[in-house]
Amino acid sequence: MTLFIESRGRGPDLVLLHGWGLHGGVFDRIAANLEHDFCVHQVDLPGHGGSAAVAHFDPALIADALAQHFPLPVHVLGWSLGGLLAQYWAARHPQQLRSLALVATSPRFVRDDSWPHAQPRQAIEAVGASLDTAFELTLERFLALQMMGAPAARDTLKALKAQLFAHGRPQGLLPALDCLLDSDARALAPAIHCPVGLFFGARDAITPVSAGRWLAAALPDSSFYDFPQASHAPFLSHEADFTEALRQHLEQHA
Repeated sequence: MTLFIESRGRGPDLVLLHGWGLHGGVFDRIAANLEHDFCVHQVDLPGHGGSAAVAHFDPALIADALAQHFPLPVHVLGWSLGGLLAQYWAARHPQQLRSLALVATSPRFVRDDSWPHAQPRQAIEAVGASLDTAFELTLERFLALQMMGAPAARDTLKALKAQLFAHGRPQGLLPALDCLLDSDARALAPAIHCPVGLFFGARDAITPVSAGRWLAAALPDSSFYDFPQASHAPFLSHEADFTEALRQHLEQHA
């Protein structure tokens, strides 16, 4: 599996995994803030940005591929879809993670009787159904949903739109969306023994803060960081506060 990765800085390795529909460049400002103290690796996930598409977006296989790319112990930050992959990575290759930061993510992205902390399946399926007929508009609407409720949402959304295709037009979004529909990583939580920082926005409409509370209770070693005014992307809407909290988490487990 070939992955496009941008690396910068010096120090302990920190791998950043982005959310669905975007690319590693979404973390540019976070990387710029941390590159003096960390070697930051911004990954384009399969089918996103500069990384080739895969027919089946299998989170376990992608986690194994990430482990091959980064064989030394690393810090990992996963946002949304990237956080799901990070959970698989931490559970399957525990010796490789110094620490884990899970940002606005979940072990399961679909609501059912056993899991109320998510969106209805139909909401995610609707995104996939509209990709063929209105690709760019669908992605822009999804970005808008991620910003909903956060202060200065319009400015943050404008910056995200400008960056949407900075690494090229993504070629494999449907398999990744199927991964969000089908994956259930709840059973992995007890196997994740590295220190985990949980970073959640209280106004998140995609991964409710209650999913973060569930992870906090299920993970053996976790700390919870709540951003009361943030939605799905606290690292964008509350950059300074988020960076300070992330740096604190990383330095505690250097």
